[in-house]
Amino acid sequence: TLQRWRSVRDQIHAQVCEKGYDAARGTFTQYYGSTELDAAVLMMAETGFLPPDDARMISTIKTIQRELTSDGLVLRYSQPASGTSVDGLPGSEGAFLACSFWLVNALHLIGEETEAKTLFERLLDLRSDVGLLSEEYDPRYHRQVGNTPQAFSHVPLILAALNLGDHQRQSSRRALSGAANGKSSR
Repeated sequence: TLQRWRSVRDQIHAQVCEKGYDAARGTFTQYYGSTELDAAVLMMAETGFLPPDDARMISTIKTIQRELTSDGLVLRYSQPASGTSVDGLPGSEGAFLACSFWLVNALHLIGEETEAKTLFERLLDLRSDVGLLSEEYDPRYHRQVGNTPQAFSHVPLILAALNLGDHQRQSSRRALSGAANGKSSR
């Protein structure tokens, strides 16, 4: 029944807030008990998991901006210092362009308009001569890497452009889900 699913949703929400948040660092983490970061948590405000003005959300966004970037572009996730790989893949990756656009949206949602627009313009400057983006960008060598073209990079580009262009009501998943039923989107 609908009530049962709402109850399960609320239990999951409470568990993530309790076990997925590292209060000492002020950030949501990659998984329960981890201290590692994951860019996917940038989606929490946009999807309505938490409101953008929630102190945990703001702190998480600022922590990712400070600790999970390379030359200002967002990495997908951090690796443990022990040398063991979370994903089982050797080596490092470039900055994921989709994750960097997620940061644009997150900054916009918490009212950091100047930072959001600056990062957005920088990301636009990374496009190829025909305006396309790949999956990743390697800040060390100043070049796109990975699959090209990559829809996973272009879709958040479009969403960020709409959000920054004050079309948030029409384009933000958070705004749409709350507006559709007149209730909170959580």
